[in-house]
Amino acid sequence: MPDKHALLSASSAYRWLACPPSAKKCANLPDVSSEYARQGTDAHTLCEYKVKKALGEDVKNPTEDLTFYNEEMEECATEYAQFVMESLASAKQYCKDPIIMVEQRLDFSRWVPGGFGTGDCVIVADDTLMVIDFKYGLGVLVNAEKNSQMMCYALGALSLFDGIYDIKEVNMTIFQPRRENVSTASMTKEELLHWAETVLKPTAELAAQGKGEYKAGGHCRFCKLKATCRKRAEYNLELAKYDFAVPSTLEDEEIEIVLSKADELVNWAGEVKEYALQQALSGKSWKGWKLVEGRSNRRYVSEEAVAAKVEEAGFDPYEKKLLGITAMTKQLGKKKFDELLKGLIEKPQGKPVLVPESDKRPALHTAVDDFKNVN
Repeated sequence: MPDKHALLSASSAYRWLACPPSAKKCANLPDVSSEYARQGTDAHTLCEYKVKKALGEDVKNPTEDLTFYNEEMEECATEYAQFVMESLASAKQYCKDPIIMVEQRLDFSRWVPGGFGTGDCVIVADDTLMVIDFKYGLGVLVNAEKNSQMMCYALGALSLFDGIYDIKEVNMTIFQPRRENVSTASMTKEELLHWAETVLKPTAELAAQGKGEYKAGGHCRFCKLKATCRKRAEYNLELAKYDFAVPSTLEDEEIEIVLSKADELVNWAGEVKEYALQQALSGKSWKGWKLVEGRSNRRYVSEEAVAAKVEEAGFDPYEKKLLGITAMTKQLGKKKFDELLKGLIEKPQGKPVLVPESDKRPALHTAVDDFKNVN
């Protein structure tokens, strides 16, 4: 059973833990499935098949039923299955008969009213519990450290096995192949249960009742209320007090405040515009605004027909250029790509960008830093 039907699901825990009343508000709004979400569903189906096949189960290949199946998805699912099997092999080094479960329903309702989710992979090996979650998304880099979804899954798995095994350590891994991201976080069973009792349970009780305080922040990204939430509007409109001043006239503290909210402000403004557009398309009138036809680019009615006409006239309608790295990898396959082009790929230094201190990338050394070192 998919966790999207749970009021307080593991997948949305990062949001309702930060903003408890948003859970019931969102539950009253219709679900809107995006193409990205449907891609993720297909990828998870393929991953489940790959792992079960690797475990020796008699399973049907689902590829012909997958809308978004392609070479990239095939490669990602294969990498995931290999990772799971490597994790299982590692567990067998210190446990004779570890248990592995794929797409396992995990109930953590002891701490969260009606709380459940689906764990992509759970491995139990003596005193160690491993939870592995596959992420097909490309836009957001997912970190396993203090990941509330993973911790809820771990609690659900703990509820299943803690009475059978003397579990002491919990390992949680995010496997995100399209971002070349494998993130693992570990904690003791006592640390996980302490979080569950002191943070998760009391906040979940508030969320289930629609109580608690609204709070805006990064967790608003996938909230159904993000375009119309007044708390988020207040959060973003705080920048208005700077009255679009010339940056050089602002104090350092003011610049730091703007930096902390700039990206969120831009996203929020775009989401409000998209909401207003969708409402207008549904018949709503906005004072001072109207719907018009946007700009569009010319396109061929039929590329095949155009090519035939041009060739008939004695011209070559095609251009020839080297495939990009992503397209070349898809054509050759990752293994063959690495084998053939070893030493021919470089990664230039990225353009400097200002990010919060919480970002895990190492800080760049500037010319000023070098001068300080010389002194």
